[in-house]
Amino acid sequence: MDFYEILKSRHTIRDFQNIEIDDKLIEKIIGAGMTAPSNDHMRDWHFIVIKDKNIIRKVIEKFPKGISNEDLEALFKNWNLQDECQQGCYRDAVPKQYRMFNDASCMILPLLKEKTDILHPENISQLNGFASIWCCIENMLLAATAEGYAFSLRIPLGDESEWARSVLNFPKGYFLPCFLGLGKPSENANHVKQREYSLEEHIHKNTW
Repeated sequence: MDFYEILKSRHTIRDFQNIEIDDKLIEKIIGAGMTAPSNDHMRDWHFIVIKDKNIIRKVIEKFPKGISNEDLEALFKNWNLQDECQQGCYRDAVPKQYRMFNDASCMILPLLKEKTDILHPENISQLNGFASIWCCIENMLLAATAEGYAFSLRIPLGDESEWARSVLNFPKGYFLPCFLGLGKPSENANHVKQREYSLEEHIHKNTW
């Protein structure tokens, strides 16, 4: 697949086929992540790969299993989500937060060695490590797309990170930026409509 076609084809997927995934393919996708730029050149990133469904269900135990229409509308109001296209994305995503990991072929937790307080940085430079691991994650998303697979993604909320740490026993000092679910998209996987944009309106030459 052409590189730019991979970019256009990459979508967050929340509907997966019930199939196994080969360990070598998982390693290949993580290997693509490891080629990303690392701000300190140390690539102190680690990845917990979970294929055991019982362990996955334990990790996601605190994820919401659904949401009522009333609560969803309240969420839109609380988050000031007024754009219809934006609301459509959340209407698809929010109710599937538990299922999209339960149905994935495996779960991957990327971990970053926390050398500064990411949640309370003193300056923007202290976020360099956090930015780097997201470059790593994006490489993984693109590699999965090239292989005909896809990821679901959830940013930890509340005590979900510490709960995952207690279940999986990863050491203090490692930061979990997101949960990733990897699998083969189902034939009827929903591709939500994204808001259209004009590239020209987003590019400013020499000055704003």
